[in-house]
Amino acid sequence: MPLPRVAFFTDTFDQINGVALTSRMFVEYARRHELPFLVIRQGDRTEVFEDGSVTHVQVARGMFSVTLDKGLLYDAGMMRHLGLVGRELRRFQPDLVHVVSPGDISTLGVWLAKKENALPMAISWHTNLHEFGARRLDRTLAWLPDSVRGAMVRRTEASILAACLRFYKLGDVLYAPNDELVDLLEASTGKPVYLMKRGIDTAMFRPEKRTVNDGILRLGYVGRITPEKSVRFLKKLEEGLLAAGVPPFRFLIVGDGREREWLRRELRSADLPGIRRGADLAEDYANMDVFVFPSRTDTFGNVVQEALASGVPAVVTDGGGPKFIVREGKSGFVASSEEHFVALTAQLLRDAELRSRMGAAAVKQAAGESWDMVFRRVYDGYMSILETT
Repeated sequence: MPLPRVAFFTDTFDQINGVALTSRMFVEYARRHELPFLVIRQGDRTEVFEDGSVTHVQVARGMFSVTLDKGLLYDAGMMRHLGLVGRELRRFQPDLVHVVSPGDISTLGVWLAKKENALPMAISWHTNLHEFGARRLDRTLAWLPDSVRGAMVRRTEASILAACLRFYKLGDVLYAPNDELVDLLEASTGKPVYLMKRGIDTAMFRPEKRTVNDGILRLGYVGRITPEKSVRFLKKLEEGLLAAGVPPFRFLIVGDGREREWLRRELRSADLPGIRRGADLAEDYANMDVFVFPSRTDTFGNVVQEALASGVPAVVTDGGGPKFIVREGKSGFVASSEEHFVALTAQLLRDAELRSRMGAAAVKQAAGESWDMVFRRVYDGYMSILETT
């Protein structure tokens, strides 16, 4: 059976986040392997163009758009593009539709797959929307008593999760980036669920990109600087490390978001260069000595994998997907509490030989994680559902 013709709907493509990166890499995989692929995505203007075996349908968001996060929008009027996208879908004649989230562009894909064309549909889980929403609500309601706020946050998180699971039940085959989410989706939807991890560009991210050796140890963070990433913990981390009397260190915090200025004010010793890309980002990673990632909501953690490829051991929490990336005691540590996080980071800062050994193990680990391997497994899932329909 030939590989299927895929219509892929993604709500984010050019932005800096894990979903956008995965979407771009998927499109590039299809182009390199000359696979028939239709991608419907956001853009500055509405247009259709071809790039090898890939047809791009780029749709512009309009005046009804609302900002969900920095660079992430939701257009309540997206259905105005239904005619254009429907025509391109009929012209392409896909074997199945793949959507990435309960977003505005994905909604077009769901409508066209289920209402107009009766096509099999794949849905991939990329973001823990229920946890993101709960953490933001918790910050917004900080003025309420803990008991009242806690109850409201728990109810909200449960409601968002229930809504997300109803959405995923619409799929015929599902994908999730870590084992916990695979188990959750299997139990909640009864649908087949495949593991869809993320790859790493080891030619871009590698230790040889390092350019600083000034005797100052650098604690690195890369990603959105937002509440759901728990970035304010970096202040507690700094205080704990200073109290522990570790060697001189400085934060290197790469990214942007609403908490950036707070960190700039509150941290004693930190560089916050904003968003960095390409060779500049690779150099930043390589200049780090320990990567610290306090988020508990990430479903995977591309940035952790990029740090490992750069020879930087990572300290992560025991919540979310990054704990499945770090090999405990080999390429980094998984912290069970804030105090544990501080202690493990201090251990790495004090022990140059441990950092070197873990950094070498991290590079070796990352070498086995390719994007081609990720997307071959995605196509295995496609084939499994098409063979039964």
